[in-house]
Amino acid sequence: MCGIVGYIGKRQAAPIILDGLAKLEYRGYDSAGMAVFDGEKVNVKKAVGRLKVLEELTHDGATMPGTVGIGHTRWATHGAPSDVNSHPHFNGDKTIMVVHNGIIENYIPLRAKLQKKGYEFVSETDTEVVAQMLDYYYDGNPMETILKVLHRIEGSYALGIMFADHPGELFAARKGSPLVVGQSEDGCFIASDVPAILKYTRTVYFVDEQEVVRLEPDHMHFYTLDEEEIEKQPTTIEWDADAAEKAGYEHFMLKEMYEQPKTVTDTLLPRIKKDTIEIEELGLSDEEIARIRKIHIVACGSAYHAGVTGKYVIEGLARIPVEVDLASEFRYRNPILEEGAMVIVISQSGETADTLAALRESKARGFKVLGIVNVVGSSIAREADNVMYTWAGPEIAVATTKAYSAQLIALYLLAMKFASVKKTIKEEEYKKLLRDLKRLPDQIELLLNNKKNIQHFANRYIGARDIFFIGRGIDYAISLEGSLKLKEISYIHSEAYAAGELKHGTISLIEEGTLVAAVSTQPELYQKTISNMVEVKARGAFVLAVTNEGNKEIEKAADYVIYIPETNPYFANSLAIIPLQLFGYYVAVGRGCDVDKPRNLAKSVTVE
Repeated sequence: MCGIVGYIGKRQAAPIILDGLAKLEYRGYDSAGMAVFDGEKVNVKKAVGRLKVLEELTHDGATMPGTVGIGHTRWATHGAPSDVNSHPHFNGDKTIMVVHNGIIENYIPLRAKLQKKGYEFVSETDTEVVAQMLDYYYDGNPMETILKVLHRIEGSYALGIMFADHPGELFAARKGSPLVVGQSEDGCFIASDVPAILKYTRTVYFVDEQEVVRLEPDHMHFYTLDEEEIEKQPTTIEWDADAAEKAGYEHFMLKEMYEQPKTVTDTLLPRIKKDTIEIEELGLSDEEIARIRKIHIVACGSAYHAGVTGKYVIEGLARIPVEVDLASEFRYRNPILEEGAMVIVISQSGETADTLAALRESKARGFKVLGIVNVVGSSIAREADNVMYTWAGPEIAVATTKAYSAQLIALYLLAMKFASVKKTIKEEEYKKLLRDLKRLPDQIELLLNNKKNIQHFANRYIGARDIFFIGRGIDYAISLEGSLKLKEISYIHSEAYAAGELKHGTISLIEEGTLVAAVSTQPELYQKTISNMVEVKARGAFVLAVTNEGNKEIEKAADYVIYIPETNPYFANSLAIIPLQLFGYYVAVGRGCDVDKPRNLAKSVTVE
């Protein structure tokens, strides 16, 4: 969640840190701060609110001279947003500085121990314990001190650490929270995510679990927690830095919605060769696929909704039973993983804490895990047995759009590959499915270019209090995601329901003027869904329908209809979600919401 940036080198540190933190604003935060060594002392500046406040406070960093420093954007977990709770945190005489992403789970007993020894704490945070412990153990050797502290703290952390009497060094450490370091001719960098430093270098190293890095102006060294030096290979970042800019769009979210045709193409076409699906990174032979008896899909948020769609598609095409679990529940229900089971974890960032924990739980039980992720070199990408990248490029807006669409494509491809191997579909059907897959990018673009009608409709519901989404089968999965998109960026209360459940309590919430969005893309369920639309309309609801071209019968039950192009029903989510994304976006814009950075939300949820 929190953003970390550090720099040591030839240039002034503060402007670089501020620039890097600005690239991490999508992660979500409520305060910001930085510490820079000016040659004599460490100067610290903190501010509650947007990064702009810190920029104004320091005149874009000009008032903080020095070539070594660390910065942070904080999303409050321990202690309310305030200057004193903001990072960096420090020891009593401000000679040791710490920025931290994660949670120190045993900070209460550690804090009590230090207080007994005379240490005074000024913040409510768990991070200050790290700074004070570093002071307690410090004997002039930063590396030995850091290792002593890391052996005593429990939980997750990405740390940037600076010692005033070692101005030629910066330190970084990682356990459970993402961290990268990079190097250029002008210096070395620490960051929570690649976009923060991509302007300065494309040569990065992904810090692995329980590793410590010592950075100097022109070099860096990697160590284990036993102080054994490690040789690491750099990764060259290929994607363009411009991909992380708005390119003329009002918001990153809108830009990323319009990138969906390319995202779908990039995820799809490399895996179709000579009209056959080949997923080389799957790491499974046809014989191994044939032995799969059950699939567990584990994910959070929108990735979970993609997984729900995946269940319908995989079961329908490949006839393999699929369970879909919220990652936050998976470990704690003591899941039954039987012989022949396959585990698939889905995450845009590859750093989602609950999903990563589910991956580790599955591997500890001896099961292979396939990761469907977007970020190369992320924790899930490194720890999964095999990785299927979605190739969506950097996604900056907190509310996912293009990464979700890419996850759907990955699941379609898996379903068709499994079906082909298990011979559960005929060759002619396989060819038709491939044709429909290849048509999706153009069809998505067609829907995006029809945004004016949706924008006009969305303006009518800027003041709505409650909006409900209903659907059956795959349409229920689409409703889940459509509802989430609306609520997370517009702050309107929204819920999604399996349409058949309406009479089991939910219909009591319908009153005059309530908007009900009914998704109906599955032909065999048209009549059932129309019956549910009639039920809510009879109770005063205004019904918005999303359905396939040609389904004119639905106009009798709906007040407003959005048609999507014809495709195989299994792939309908990829098209039906587009108008729902646009609807949520324009409602949020009309309400004046911060679309790219919704309140209380973060792009990458790296703590449980």
